Amino acid sequence: MVSTNFPELAAVAQGRDVLPTNEAAAAINRAPQTLRKWACLENGPIRPVRINGRLAWHVSDLQKLLQGDA
Repeated sequence: MVSTNFPELAAVAQGRDVLPTNEAAAAINRAPQTLRKWACLENGPIRPVRINGRLAWHVSDLQKLLQGDA
């Protein structure tokens, strides 16, 4: 469940547990390529999961990142 402290993230997530790269990047105000680089180099503050070969980002991890916990 997304905290009400981040209404933008809650609006983007719409009850989903994971977001595609483009939506996740917009939610944390980063370029999609930044998230792809984090995944490729495995050096980012959060890690994606792969669904059918595509990157997906856990909403809970995005929330932690926004809170400064990641």
